[in-house]
Amino acid sequence: MNALEGIKILDLSRLMPFEYCTLLLADMGAEVLKIEEPGRGDYMRWLPPKMREENAAFLLLNRNKKSMTLNLKKKEGQDILRKLVRDNDVLFESYRPGVMSRMGLGYKELKEVNPKLIYCSATGYGQSGPYKDRPGHDINYISIAGILGVTGRHTGAPVIPGIPIADMSVGAFSALAILAALIAREKSGEGQFIDISMTDVALSQNVINLAMHLAGGKEMMDLTGKEPYYNIYETRDGKYVSLGNIEERFWENFCEGVGRPDLIEHHSSKGKEKERVAKELREVMLGKTRDEWVNQMKDKDVCIAPVYSIEEVLGDPHLIHREMFAEVDHPVEGRIKQISFPIKFSNTPAEIRSPPPALGEHTSEILRKMGYDKKGLERLESDGVI
Repeated sequence: MNALEGIKILDLSRLMPFEYCTLLLADMGAEVLKIEEPGRGDYMRWLPPKMREENAAFLLLNRNKKSMTLNLKKKEGQDILRKLVRDNDVLFESYRPGVMSRMGLGYKELKEVNPKLIYCSATGYGQSGPYKDRPGHDINYISIAGILGVTGRHTGAPVIPGIPIADMSVGAFSALAILAALIAREKSGEGQFIDISMTDVALSQNVINLAMHLAGGKEMMDLTGKEPYYNIYETRDGKYVSLGNIEERFWENFCEGVGRPDLIEHHSSKGKEKERVAKELREVMLGKTRDEWVNQMKDKDVCIAPVYSIEEVLGDPHLIHREMFAEVDHPVEGRIKQISFPIKFSNTPAEIRSPPPALGEHTSEILRKMGYDKKGLERLESDGVI
């Protein structure tokens, strides 16, 4: 049994961050039906980089889902969605504020169809406020949230993170919000509207920097590369290791491990002394290769890790042991690798049940269950509804 078995979700969202939300829910057993634009589908399907025909990220994010094409600009397409809403628990969408309401498909309208409906709208800036109608992408959201401004401070200029932080976080937070709303519905019998903003989510994670500012600029800890104990060091082979020895006992073990016990007392040194320690450590770390350092420290209780390439990630023995990679057979793409669900349940494990769906693969199946016959399906297709 899966944790969300029996829960039915209509997914009207597009692009990676929102696909991540419904991927998490689908892996936990929810039945997710992607509603896609006829002919075009989810934009992510056709963007590079592609495997054989479809986008590689799309194939990682859309397993365990079904796909139905439906033109929501057509009145009959809107009517079909309303009928679907009657039998679904959740509607998840990522249009700009007001778009769904203008089609008569906003929460106000659809809760009349299904009072128990949980309606989640995920956007860049939220459903209200001065920025609500602005376009944007991750780089803009983390700018407003103050994350970009403190990333790379030691370089003298902001540095764009290696993943889209707000994008991926809103997927996880949306899934969390939907689960909370499902629990609340069990108690009240009522659905609700969820307004989730990428900018708000990013801001909520900027705790350390906000705390330091609210404390009058006093540093709790600096995790942006300014401290010798929490930094990245190049090694003899041109690779890198990451050190995270925030606690003094880890720092002490590290200094002993590299043969520099004289540096133990300088864990929290400031100014020129801190610069000297960092400079000397850079020289020390150049004395061995990345893997030599990692192996030397593995039994010394030190927070150290190799900085991996993506190829190395796929071969890491710990991640393999954790079963973080899986494969699934796809009718077009062949056998494709997947990133497994990241949480381990003892009684209701998440699982991969089906490959990512082809565009509109389940349209006929869904509509036949709703009472449409062959002639009806042909009419809907000729009218551009599906």
